[in-house]
Amino acid sequence: MLNSFWCHNAHFVFSSFRRTLMRKLLGVIGATSLAFTLAACGSDSSDSAGGSNYVRVLGTEPQQGLIPAMTNENGGGRIVDMLYSGLVYYDAEGNVHNEMAESIDQEGEKTYKVTLKPDLKFSDGSAVTAATFVDTWNYAVANEQLNESFFSSIKGYGEGVKEMEGLKVIDERTFTIELTQPESDFPSRLGYNAYFPVPAAALEDPQGFGESPVSNGPYKIKEWNHNQNLIIEPNPEYKGDRAAQNDGIEFAFYADSSAAYMDLLANNLDVLEAVPSSAFGSYEQDLAGRQETKPAATYLEMSIHVETPHFSGEEGTLRRKAISMAINREEIAETIFHGTRTPAREFTSPVLNGYNDSLPGSENLDYNPEAAKKLWAEADKKYGAFEGTFPINYNTDGDNKDWADAVANSISNTLGIQAVGNPYPDFKSFRDAYRTERMDGAYRTAWFADYPSMGNFLGPNFTTGVASNDSKYSNPEFDELIVKANGAANEEEAAKLYNQAQELLLRDLPSIPLFYPNVVGGWSENVEDVTFNWKSLPVYYAVKKN
Repeated sequence: MLNSFWCHNAHFVFSSFRRTLMRKLLGVIGATSLAFTLAACGSDSSDSAGGSNYVRVLGTEPQQGLIPAMTNENGGGRIVDMLYSGLVYYDAEGNVHNEMAESIDQEGEKTYKVTLKPDLKFSDGSAVTAATFVDTWNYAVANEQLNESFFSSIKGYGEGVKEMEGLKVIDERTFTIELTQPESDFPSRLGYNAYFPVPAAALEDPQGFGESPVSNGPYKIKEWNHNQNLIIEPNPEYKGDRAAQNDGIEFAFYADSSAAYMDLLANNLDVLEAVPSSAFGSYEQDLAGRQETKPAATYLEMSIHVETPHFSGEEGTLRRKAISMAINREEIAETIFHGTRTPAREFTSPVLNGYNDSLPGSENLDYNPEAAKKLWAEADKKYGAFEGTFPINYNTDGDNKDWADAVANSISNTLGIQAVGNPYPDFKSFRDAYRTERMDGAYRTAWFADYPSMGNFLGPNFTTGVASNDSKYSNPEFDELIVKANGAANEEEAAKLYNQAQELLLRDLPSIPLFYPNVVGGWSENVEDVTFNWKSLPVYYAVKKN
């Protein structure tokens, strides 16, 4: 999922996560602030809360309405994950547990029989049935919602398909899923929000529903004050393991992460998973035990669209490699981020099984100024000199300025061109600009895992035609390897194929890997039981307000 925040040495690895992930997957399935600055002026947040004792957390304005299959970015995703529930969910360590599903049983090589728990309901009291899931999934594909590619493994998936052949309703609580090929990890993917159910009203009026959704998860929406905050409260109809341990969550939309940090220190913000880089030298002393630093399944890169002048074809490959080798990642990681980020060596995350920091082509991610200059000069000679500036586009509400300026300086000093940071005021306007206009130069992209798999970093970001493929990279050989890896008999075989696909990415560099960020989070004196999960976010439902 596209990530809006980055203020986070992912050298440490969850060893138990690595050793036992697949075994676990298969075994389980059977008050207003003084320093507070909002993205836009609006009503006092304490008025919105109406006196309730909400846990106040950092958020960003969702780019879309709150419909699961239309949400593929962090600002909306963290809210959708609290409003809705899927067949399974992931705990703080990334292990899979049944949630709406009573059981998910494999029948043959390619078919799964899903039995729902009894008496499941949405927040308005309407029933969640097998048909709810099937109708939701078919609608996502038929209407080309942003996450429709996550259904591509199901038999009958295709452009314009109204009803996928592989989905069959058996009775009110039972349906079957037939895949086009065996995919052993398919059940573990079902905790991602693309697969969450929505009621019929969402299919009849998705725009209206997205503004005020009816949900089936731990929380229900109370109010959404655009560009200011969004408040959710416990859903009394929810009966699962993620029951809210608080009166609700207020997602406060800040224009600047430093303002959020000042509010945290003043106990006007309760949880912050993104301590700003300006505080990396002092946050441990500032928070005095109310902080946590840990690796997470996250990744930061720069993307360059294939149609950007000077960056298509062979010229583009030469220039992207030159830019990559012109970036001193090690120095930036230490001087800007105080070791809380590790230079990227490939396109996934060190916390995932199968990670390999020595793949062929990884030398293109080394700081090599002489090689960078030669490649840039070769491109100039063959295709004409590069003229003008090279902007690095980013959103300012995600604490991106320091690293973007540092990367730009490194490129400028090495290649002798004018690379500059180009800020957008917030993540929503940044992503809207990406979708409606062609950004010159590079633009900040990032990913945090939807489910614990290397494939989740690779397929959704680089497969031909998918929504999150920001560079519009297209390589049939890569696409074929992803299909084969998805169908591998076990995790080890899948990792080999995923890494073969990564070798193509390291050769072509459709995006330029930068860093693996840590979670660098903290909390106020007003809360307890705060932890951060395997993909860097607070476990919101577990936080207790004093």
